[in-house]
Amino acid sequence: MKSDISFIRLSDVDPAEIIQHMSDPRVAEHMPLLTFKWDEVAVAKFVATKEDCWQRDGLGHWAILSNSKYVGWGGFQKEGDEWDFGLVLKPDCFGLGGPIFRKAIDFAFADDRIPFVTFLLPPSRKNLGALKRIGATFVGEVDYTGSTFRKYRLDTQVSS
Repeated sequence: MKSDISFIRLSDVDPAEIIQHMSDPRVAEHMPLLTFKWDEVAVAKFVATKEDCWQRDGLGHWAILSNSKYVGWGGFQKEGDEWDFGLVLKPDCFGLGGPIFRKAIDFAFADDRIPFVTFLLPPSRKNLGALKRIGATFVGEVDYTGSTFRKYRLDTQVSS
């Protein structure tokens, strides 16, 4: 069955869906910054923070739907002068990562605001084949709020 992937605002998703998603221990395995319990207050703060990004930058993280069902969240968030891409899927939807990633990266290539995309991956992420296949290059290790991440960069605009 083909999956119809769509992006909507996080504020349009039932907070209980996000709580259930982010409370799954399999999600936390690759999220070293996930050190708190997800509840109504945490979701409200999370969604408000992501909405602030939309207001400030005109772009931010989306809720991701597959065939109209919430499967996770992700998108582009401005970090200084860089657009960082993140993707956090429900464990039973990990297999949708490829199609979601391709749709989001196609968006970045079509958006003039995004000259390149960065990716911060925790050392626990071992399968980096997709990044290499699309031409992302390793920048180095960075510390982000006390955790080490491997940083990659993908140029999205072709020089003339």
